[in-house]
Amino acid sequence: MSDIEIRKVTARIGAQVSGVDISKPLDEGTVAALREALNLHKALVFDDVNLDDEGQQAFVRHFGDTTTAHPTVPSVDGVPNVLPVDSERGRAANHWHTDVTFVLNPPQASTLRSITVPPYGGETLIASSAAAYRDLPEPLRTLADTLWAEHTNDYDYAVPEEALDEEHAAQRAQFTSIKFRTVHPVVRVHPLTGERGLFVGGFAQRLVGLSVGESRKLLDLLQTYVTRPENILRHRWSPNQLVLFDNRITQHYAIDNYDGLPRRLHRVTVAGDVPVGIEGKESYSIQGDASHYTSVAA
Repeated sequence: MSDIEIRKVTARIGAQVSGVDISKPLDEGTVAALREALNLHKALVFDDVNLDDEGQQAFVRHFGDTTTAHPTVPSVDGVPNVLPVDSERGRAANHWHTDVTFVLNPPQASTLRSITVPPYGGETLIASSAAAYRDLPEPLRTLADTLWAEHTNDYDYAVPEEALDEEHAAQRAQFTSIKFRTVHPVVRVHPLTGERGLFVGGFAQRLVGLSVGESRKLLDLLQTYVTRPENILRHRWSPNQLVLFDNRITQHYAIDNYDGLPRRLHRVTVAGDVPVGIEGKESYSIQGDASHYTSVAA
């Protein structure tokens, strides 16, 4: 095993990893050490990674099978498992979310690799939903433990349909070209650590058994705990970096604060399991087949 050094970036989330060359095949001991660090810190930052698309995919495969790029959005040309996160293609995800929670088994982990970095701005915020859950006062935690939420990619976005220009309207139509509705526990139990985390974010649109208005108030309240500054890593991108984060117990947000300058990251995600709530009940799908994106283990 290489001489890995792991340095915390904030008290609650994030660590810088050095002493390992992730462009090369990793031995089992190194992978186990990185998995342990990911379980503990939720997000890991690697500098000077010297990776191309194939190298990024090879690194991701140490943690499990890769998904295809996205259920509805095209991949990098000729590379079906790599999603371009590109300012020039209107992909600034400036809302809090956990990746692809509208499918039955969202990715267990995501990697982002810097391709083009603007001279200022363009940070990615990553929040610990485990820390958020621990922050909840007891009565609110007890309530959250009982709630289930419907996640969907087809909802009323902040920008009204009539206000969209032709390009953005086409992007929205593409994003919702297959409509997904899936019900997940609001409090998800991490399958490796047993930690509980708030599994909400932008795709969670309605709580089971409650009206839309009631749901929005409760979801917004829970979300304020996720986005407390103490629970957030604010990552400023440098060239040739890779960030690996646990998609089961984090949310993230791409800040649109770089004046439309070029910004491009490539995303590769690790196939995940079906979320489980505190009573052992699994998530269930209402609408949409994502088998072309990621298979569900039997």
